[in-house]
Amino acid sequence: MTDLAIAAKGLRKSYGDKVVLDGVDLAVPTGTIFSLLGPNGAGKTTAVKILSTLIGADGGEIRVGGHDPATDPQAVRAAIGVTGQFSAVDGLITGEENMLLMADLHHLPRGEGRRVAAELLERFDLVEAAKKPASTYSGGMKRRLDIAMTLVGSPRIIFLDEPTTGLDPRSRHTMWQIIRELVSDGVSVFLTTQYLDEADELADRIAVLHDGRIAAEGSAQELKRLIPGGHIRLRFNDPAAYRAAAAALGEATRHDEALALQIPSDGGQRELRAVLDWLDAADVEADELTVHTPDLDDVFFALTDTRGAGTDAGTDKTTEAAR
Repeated sequence: MTDLAIAAKGLRKSYGDKVVLDGVDLAVPTGTIFSLLGPNGAGKTTAVKILSTLIGADGGEIRVGGHDPATDPQAVRAAIGVTGQFSAVDGLITGEENMLLMADLHHLPRGEGRRVAAELLERFDLVEAAKKPASTYSGGMKRRLDIAMTLVGSPRIIFLDEPTTGLDPRSRHTMWQIIRELVSDGVSVFLTTQYLDEADELADRIAVLHDGRIAAEGSAQELKRLIPGGHIRLRFNDPAAYRAAAAALGEATRHDEALALQIPSDGGQRELRAVLDWLDAADVEADELTVHTPDLDDVFFALTDTRGAGTDAGTDKTTEAAR
């Protein structure tokens, strides 16, 4: 656990007869983004609350920033920042006043507090709105202010609990860039989100929480390879070229009307190269090559038993074959 920003082994939490976390193991390397996914009520927010000292665990070994939240909660709180699902911004005061209030809560000297507030307001593009009541801010501005307030204490570990819920696409992408910049500065991020594309875009590692346990964990690509249905699709304009390719690629599924071949594949570079080598050996050129891979939606639905991942589901990555 010594090289990890966050580590938990056998984490357990129940509310009465309801088991929320049932032996959960988590490992977040320093300076990375770790995303915890799961259906509503799966226990994501409960995990965040335990790791950030807001509630206690029923069992398990936990270290956050090298400290045990149960025995040394103050040390954990000094190392972390938390941005929850619901904004901590006070709408009755200005953005600048919200920042200065956080500086006071962190016991920063007045001059240092004003300097830190000014730097963060500039970093998050809130200078023009700094003197306006936060109630006048857009949703994206409030979330930026929320994270700026979280950074006042210079935390090295940040918990972001569904930080982009309710934001428009442009504001979501702005938030993604902010999160990437935090990590580039060496901050470790523990992210929960209901947007699977967000985890796919940001996270170095992803864990799927289901029925109180981790159903699977890995990089986005590793998780996608758990789900069947990936394939390479070749399409031809010339019927003769199509027949020659079908003969060269005996394992391919034929679609004669579309002049297309479908080859099972996990989308990896090695398999793609092998297909191209077979075509070269047969002196055949495809007019279109498409790699179909399962996406995180397919992974999520398969692991949480909401529905099965379809064989044609996934994202398409299309390239024109060399002519």
